This record gives sequence, structure tokens and C-alpha cells, in this order.
Amino acid sequence: MTKQTATAQARHEEAHAITARDVQFDWDGMPFHYVPNEPVVTQVWNFMHLVLPEAERAMAGALADALPYIEDERLREEAVGFIGQEAMHASSHEGVRAYLTEHGLDVEPMVDTINYLIDKVLTDHGLSGRAKKAWLKERLGLFAALEHFTAIIGQWLLEADELDKAGIHPMMLDLLRWHGAEEVEHRSVVFDVYHHVDGSYARRARTALLASTTLAVLTFASITYLVNHDPSPNRGKPWPVQFVSAAMRGLVPSGLHFLTEIPVYLKPGFHPSSMGSLDQALRYLATSPAANAELRQESS
Repeated sequence: MTKQTATAQARHEEAHAITARDVQFDWDGMPFHYVPNEPVVTQVWNFMHLVLPEAERAMAGALADALPYIEDERLREEAVGFIGQEAMHASSHEGVRAYLTEHGLDVEPMVDTINYLIDKVLTDHGLSGRAKKAWLKERLGLFAALEHFTAIIGQWLLEADELDKAGIHPMMLDLLRWHGAEEVEHRSVVFDVYHHVDGSYARRARTALLASTTLAVLTFASITYLVNHDPSPNRGKPWPVQFVSAAMRGLVPSGLHFLTEIPVYLKPGFHPSSMGSLDQALRYLATSPAANAELRQESS
């Protein structure tokens, strides 16, 4: 069985219609540090709100550029559904951006810098012909690796009982878990599109190492910015110390959690369907107040 055949088989064994859900979030009454007494934990999750949606816009753009090359109708439908979900993710997290700004955390310089870098590096640059497709393959390779890490975060959130125990604001927990569940739901799409358009293992390995390194640097720089600009007077110990403590208490994923996943992704026979639980993600999405109008009405 060829690698392309194995990838297609894994995708068809986990066939699932991917659609964008209409979600609503109410920010009224949410404290600035929505994880009580955990300023660094709050800023770690703010990183997800502020940075990942910008990358997801670029990811959706790459899949839109790939649509003319996708001949498999089911994969094409999944790609269109993925684009819709990522657009909803980006718009939903904009509420956090406005909320933080209103409460004295100036996130605009950081977000503007990220947008500038993404626009400079990860768009199609107006290329055409062979150059356009070659650069598209590179972008898909990078985004397939990035989606691996977002799916890891998504599965972690679905299982993070310690966040409930820590008293995180319920609306914020629902926002995080809704997003995380959809990351698990569409965890295979970019990977499958990459293999459909290209499939080179050498490119997959190279772009995975580049994506993981870039994500690590971006995470460190962004959290440092957010913590340093937190307007609260008492921020506690240096943020790396608080981060290690929070990871040990199950409030954020640890760095080691991601390091161990790089070799998994680099296995030649790897497919994203082997990680996470689609059933668990769909069960959460079926009960998420933000994603279900009836549940929103009951809780209001």
C-alpha cells in the first residue's frame, strides 16, 4: 500500500461532515484574570485567543488556494468546511481582543506585528504558475504541522479537568473547549490536503521542524509581551516560574508535551486520525452552550 493510499484510507475510515457552527459568547461579568489568582495562566490562554486566529486566517487562505488542485470531492468538502470553521474561530476570538483592550491590556502592537509577519511570509505573494504551486506546497506543509499542535491543544482542553477545579469563568472555558473540539474535529484536513497536493515526506519533515521552532519562539515572545503589559499590580513570580507551576498543576500544557509530539508527527506512517478522540470532540460540541442556541437560552 502506498503512502497516498494509506492516507486516503485513513481519511475515508473517519469520514465526517465539517461545518462552521454559529456560536455566541457573552463577555459581561467576566473578570480580567478569568482563571482566578492565575495571571500567567490567563495570559497563556490569551495567547491562543490573540495569535492562533491570525495564523488560522492564513491557513484558511492556503486551503482556499488549494481548492483548484483538489480532485477528491469529499476532501474538497472537508476543506471548505475547514475554511468556514477557521473563519468563525477568528471572528469569535476578536471579542477577547476588544475585551482585553477595554480592561487596559494594549494588545494592538503585538497583534499588528503578528499580522505583518504573517502577511509578509505566509500569503501567496501574487505568484503564478509553477512558483505558485511550489509555494502552496510549502505553506500546506507548514500548516499541516501547525494543525498537529492545535489538535494537541484541543484534545488537552477536552481533558483538562483541573481548569474546572480552578474556577475558570464558564464562558471562557466553553470558548476554549469549543475551539479545541473543532481543532480535533478537523485535525486531518490540512494534512490530507497536503498529501493530495504534494505528499513529499522530506518537505513534511522540514516544514514540521520549521513550524515547531517558529511556534515555540512566537509563544515565548507573545506570553512575555502579555505578562509584561498586564495592568494588574501584583503579577507574582517571573512568568516562566509560574508557567512551570501551572503545567504541573494541569492548568496549561507543558512544553515537554509538545516536544514528545514532534517525533510522532515525523513518523513516515503517521496520520492525524490516530490522535485525539473525534467522538469526545463531537460530544462536547453537542453540549457546548455557545454552539447550541437552546442551551444558551436555558443558561440565560
